[in-house]
Amino acid sequence: MITTYRWAGGEEAMLRFGSGCGPVAIILPPLFEEHNRMRRLMVTIARALATDGLSAVIPDLPGQGESMTPTENATLEAWQAATTALVGALSEGGPPHLASLRGAAILDSVPGTASVWRFAPIPGRAVLNDLRRAEAVSGRRDWSSFSIDSPPAQLVGNMMNWALYVGLEAHLSLGTPPVPLRTLRLDSDPALADRKVGGVPLWRRAEPGDDPELARTLAEDLTEWMRRCGG
Repeated sequence: MITTYRWAGGEEAMLRFGSGCGPVAIILPPLFEEHNRMRRLMVTIARALATDGLSAVIPDLPGQGESMTPTENATLEAWQAATTALVGALSEGGPPHLASLRGAAILDSVPGTASVWRFAPIPGRAVLNDLRRAEAVSGRRDWSSFSIDSPPAQLVGNMMNWALYVGLEAHLSLGTPPVPLRTLRLDSDPALADRKVGGVPLWRRAEPGDDPELARTLAEDLTEWMRRCGG
């Protein structure tokens, strides 16, 4: 079901799965183009949670996904405010669980959650580096002239303002939330994790794709985690 949530800057859409009773998993999508490449994976996970009697939502952040907010107006502060508002709006059945994918992990330490579950998390600078590498293919390699007085710049089809650029650049590592945290990564990823799983890095593909086995594995792990943490 498509519904909406409100935050200080307006209203954004979200997909909702399950009965809506009890704690809910907020599946925070990857940022920029990775959102589109992993959309099917997120929907499969959310549907699996609903089948197991849990609820899940997949929100659009301001300036991301199908948001009506122009991408060039997106900021880290707006994303944080929207995530905080969403957590508050979905707390009626108990504190929600945050499940963040890839770069969305920079937003998952907001107050009021029961737990945080991460898949293949990366900090803001890694998000920005991926965009800059992709933009370099089309010719732009030097970003030293981009400054506070510059108009929004295009990175792989995304218009980014200076404040967001600097915010991502300065985000060097992921924080540890004040609630139980579980991290999953692909077995090809050398970074530390609570569990390594098999699968393909869908975020690296040129077009949106799917990995049903990976989706099932992630959904089963998230389901067990939520129940362990009070879901």
